[in-house]
Amino acid sequence: MEPLYQQTHKQVHEIQSHMGRLETADKQSLHLVENEIQASIDQIFSRLERLEILSSKEPPNKRQNAKLRVDQLKYDVQHLQTALRNFQHRRYAREQQERQREELLSRTFTTNGTQKKILDIANMLGLSNTVMRLIEKRAFQDKYFMIGGMLLTCVVMFLVVQYLT
Repeated sequence: MEPLYQQTHKQVHEIQSHMGRLETADKQSLHLVENEIQASIDQIFSRLERLEILSSKEPPNKRQNAKLRVDQLKYDVQHLQTALRNFQHRRYAREQQERQREELLSRTFTTNGTQKKILDIANMLGLSNTVMRLIEKRAFQDKYFMIGGMLLTCVVMFLVVQYLT
């Protein structure tokens, strides 16, 4: 049991050092390092199952100590597994944020583009150029009516406040 325990303990320490490599790895080798760590963790879990069986076969005076050491290793490996999952989750969230940022930056927020799309849709629906020009002229006139109405409302509110107070 002792040699297997020592090998497993050594492998746990190797995984801990590999976890530090995750932070500094470039994007291409990152998946390879993650897969390597996950494979090592899986191998350790299978060794731990073997160690549990061997610890139960130890003499009664050594059994408690052996089970305690195996449980400590199991706790350490579970901690490493959780750390790996947290790293993968953070990496996934960061990649998703980068994709969303790139998507937002690639969009164009211009009214000319929107107006062109509306014209394309209208042409597709079969509206003539004359009707389209009338719609554009009406939209231009509506803007002046709106500004005039806002100014008239402000003047009326000013006069009401001036004469009623």
